[in-house]
Amino acid sequence: MKQFAYSTVTGYFLQDEVATVAEDFDFTATNFGLLERDYKADVLTPHCKEGTTQWERFDREVRLNLSKDEFDGKSTRYKVFFLGRHGQGVHNVAERRYGTAEWNRYWAAQDGDSTATWADAHLTGLGIQQAQAVNTFWRRQLADARTPAPGSYYTSPMRRCLATANLTFANLDLNRACPNPDAPPKTMYQPVVKELLREVNGVHTCDRRSSKSTLVTEFPNFTFEEGFSENDELWTPDHRETHEETDERMKRLLDDIFNNDYNSFISLTAHSGVICSLLRVLGHREFRLATGAVIPVLVEAKVLGLPLDKNTASEP
Repeated sequence: MKQFAYSTVTGYFLQDEVATVAEDFDFTATNFGLLERDYKADVLTPHCKEGTTQWERFDREVRLNLSKDEFDGKSTRYKVFFLGRHGQGVHNVAERRYGTAEWNRYWAAQDGDSTATWADAHLTGLGIQQAQAVNTFWRRQLADARTPAPGSYYTSPMRRCLATANLTFANLDLNRACPNPDAPPKTMYQPVVKELLREVNGVHTCDRRSSKSTLVTEFPNFTFEEGFSENDELWTPDHRETHEETDERMKRLLDDIFNNDYNSFISLTAHSGVICSLLRVLGHREFRLATGAVIPVLVEAKVLGLPLDKNTASEP
C-alpha cells in the first residue's frame, strides 16, 4: 500500500483563513464556507464559467487535477473531504452537567448515571434535530448551489455517528458518476463503517462501541468494512489515546482511503477528537466543530517515494 504525505490546499474555504473564528462560524449561512474567487479552470475552460455556480466551478477545478489513470502512478492527488461531527449525544449533555474536570476524573469511565446511559452514546433529541437541519441544508445545496454530492460515505462505528449519517443523507438526491470509468456509478447513499474513524479511544465508555451484531440490527443499511470484528477489540479501560497515537491512526485511515477510493468528494461522519486529529494530519489550522457541524477540506496527497508530477502546481 502506498504511503502519502498530506497537506491542506488553502485559499478555497473561509475555514482556512486565520480571521475566521470557529466558535462564531455558521457553515450553513456561508455556502459551506466556499470562497467566491476565480480558478485556473476558469481560464482553461472559459466557456464553462457562464451560468455555473461557485461549487460547479470548484468541482471542475478539482477534477482537472485528477485523471482517469490517477491510480496508475500519479504522484499527487486531490480530494475534498466533508468532515461532519455527530449531533449532540447523551454523553455531551452529561459532561456539561458534571463539568469537564469531574467528567474526566470519574464519570466518563462509568456506563451512565441514574438519569441516562452513555456507553456508546445515542443522540439526544437536539442531536437528532441538528442532523436533520444539516439534511435540510444539504438538500438546498444540492438543488441551488449544486454542491457535488459525496461519492463515498464513511462513518465511525459509534451509534451517534451512524445515526447522524443516516439522518443527514436520508432521502436526498445523491446521484453522481464515479470518476473511475471501470467502476459502476454510485447512485445512492451507501455508507461504510470504518473502525479507524472512531473517537479518541480508551477509558471513556461513550467511545466503547457496541457489538457488530447489535449495530447491524440497528443500522441494516450500513456496510461494515472487511475485517470488522464482532466485539470491540480496541477499547481499553485504563489507557486513553494520546494525540500522537490518534494522529498515527488517522494517517492509516487516510492512506487506506487514498489507496482504495476513486471518488474526489468524500463524506466522513466522526467525532470532535478525531476531526481535530485529521486536521492536524492534514496540516489544517485548528478548527473545532460544534455538534452537528461540517467542515470541507481540500486535501493534497503526495505519494512518498515517487518523483513529483511535472507541472504540479502549488494549488489545484
